[in-house]
Amino acid sequence: MNDKKTPEQPLLFVKDLLIGDHIERSRKTLADLKGIFHDQEAYNNMASNTLLYEVSCHFPVKEGTAGGLFFGITKIYPGKVGNEYFMTKGHFHANMNRGEYYWGIEGEGMLIMMDRSRKTWCEKVFPGSLHYIPGGVAHRVANIGNSVLAFAACWPSDAGHNYQEIANKGFAATLQCVNDQPQLVVI
Repeated sequence: MNDKKTPEQPLLFVKDLLIGDHIERSRKTLADLKGIFHDQEAYNNMASNTLLYEVSCHFPVKEGTAGGLFFGITKIYPGKVGNEYFMTKGHFHANMNRGEYYWGIEGEGMLIMMDRSRKTWCEKVFPGSLHYIPGGVAHRVANIGNSVLAFAACWPSDAGHNYQEIANKGFAATLQCVNDQPQLVVI
């Protein structure tokens, strides 16, 4: 019997794709983001299977492990529902004091953040941009360009995700295309 452990292949980060062992992938369509967009007529007139974004993640430790880190890449496709750009669902961390880093890989977008008092602001995402998201801040990303927006993220394995609060209350402002420019519009 051979007791030697076979080494795993290295994890590769190639452009906007995560390759290697133990990669989990998910795809989000328009139907998965029901209730996120405000123009219901535009939403209802689009194909529910429209692909909005894809995520690939590496989870080297069990979720909830103190001191561990997770890594992921998100690709958001270009498009709009009415005047709102395609975007991720958005979330707070379940463990509210956990921060996260995002960095731009390709394309252009906006990182939309909202604190517990519902103050909302955004930062431009582009290749090489680096964004620190403090604990207690909800976050989502919108693609404001005409090509794929890809960004990477690194977060504590014990952060968890609270999508429900955003699903129930939304963000206090939405990112819309106004006069061909992205603009936060208070709801």
